[in-house]
Amino acid sequence: MIKKLLTVFAALILSISTSNAQFINILTGGTSGVYYPLGVSLQKIYGDKIKGSKTQVQATKASVENLNLLQEGKGEIAFVLGDSLKFAWEGNEDAGFKGKLDKLRGIAAIYPNYVQIVASKGSNIKSLSDLKGKGLSVGAPKSGTELNARAILSAGGMSYKDLGKTEYLPFAESVELIKNRQLDATLQSAGLGVASLKDLANAVDVTVVSVSPDIVKKIGSPYVSAVIPANTYKGQTADVNTAAIGNFLVTHKDVPVDTVYQMTKLVFESLPDLVAAHAAAKDIDIKKATTGMPLPLHPGAEKYFKEKGIIK
Repeated sequence: MIKKLLTVFAALILSISTSNAQFINILTGGTSGVYYPLGVSLQKIYGDKIKGSKTQVQATKASVENLNLLQEGKGEIAFVLGDSLKFAWEGNEDAGFKGKLDKLRGIAAIYPNYVQIVASKGSNIKSLSDLKGKGLSVGAPKSGTELNARAILSAGGMSYKDLGKTEYLPFAESVELIKNRQLDATLQSAGLGVASLKDLANAVDVTVVSVSPDIVKKIGSPYVSAVIPANTYKGQTADVNTAAIGNFLVTHKDVPVDTVYQMTKLVFESLPDLVAAHAAAKDIDIKKATTGMPLPLHPGAEKYFKEKGIIK
């Protein structure tokens, strides 16, 4: 009888502690991108250092899906691209949002995404205009990458109609098609050295296609000109011009202030761990944490940045 009572008591205590636990679902992207390994790293950091938290990482179609999930309260923190975030806050239907996602709140600007167009050498694609009549994967439908693809092609005077074939596939699947000679090129918006493109360059000879500063200027904010340094990928012997756009960590207004405060603080206090997960995290800089934020900060993030003197 005593044993049974102890078992019931233990179950009751576990039930109470579980009900008080803070669940942190980290919304990322495809497993071959940059968001996912950084999310896995955050899961460990938060699980170890936020008392009473229960953490998990969710692989998704990235930015647009992540933002819609946050609006529905189905995540506590998400990685998203800057243009997708702007469109979500505005309620841009063409970008994949049925209305203004008014529950979203900012945590921090993190590292930039580089628009990386990589083609097999055999496709003879050397410039943006050479994509006409060729097969290109533009990312999952209405993902952040796909929104980038539309913007880049439009600024170059093209649309999907000018392509020979348009595939709407995540990074890894795009690479497999190119390896199997079923596709000419892939456009991937990610941090430099993304695993999928490293895999592709190690498997076949590739060309990293330039996006000129003039094209980037036509698109305008939040896009900026950037350079993919030589030797980022095997066989890439020279710097390549392209476009970059900032990534952000975002939450929603119903996540407790203390939880967001701790999540924000631990990002900037755990940068070596994040860099170990992916080199893209080298570009995370607390001095730029509120730069370009197109929506209000969550009070928890605001509290941390005030403590650090980043905002008044």
